[in-house]
Amino acid sequence: MTVARHRGLARRALTDVRTGRFERSLSAVTAAGAAITAAEIYLSHDGASFGNKMMWWPVMVVPTAIPAGIAAVFSARAARTVLPLTSAAIVVNGLQGTYLHWRGIAQRPGGWTRYNMEAGPPMFAPLLASLVGGMGLVAAVLRREKYFRS
Repeated sequence: MTVARHRGLARRALTDVRTGRFERSLSAVTAAGAAITAAEIYLSHDGASFGNKMMWWPVMVVPTAIPAGIAAVFSARAARTVLPLTSAAIVVNGLQGTYLHWRGIAQRPGGWTRYNMEAGPPMFAPLLASLVGGMGLVAAVLRREKYFRS
């Protein structure tokens, strides 16, 4: 591709973002983010031996955004129905996880000490999972952009 063509594609992408036509791209990013986040959650919770049965919830909920995000890339209907449902479930589960992590820190000997905040359950990790759900919710309300043609 020529430099002028690259500039044209970049200009088109910027216009799509500015005008709210970013649904397909953000749906794809949601699916990718969910895959990475689900893997991280599984490894972290497995390292803690799934000591609390609630640790299985994000392992089951977050991956639902992977097929939903992929479907939303190809289907406007999926972007309006399935993606917002799975994304809302992830946001709610992330908020629940934040409560549970903070409660876990508070229950450690000494309570809210710097050591417990660093060595206990990660304080903000569930909120990062909620961001994946938030991206899916934003994607669901944006207008669809057209595919770039090469």
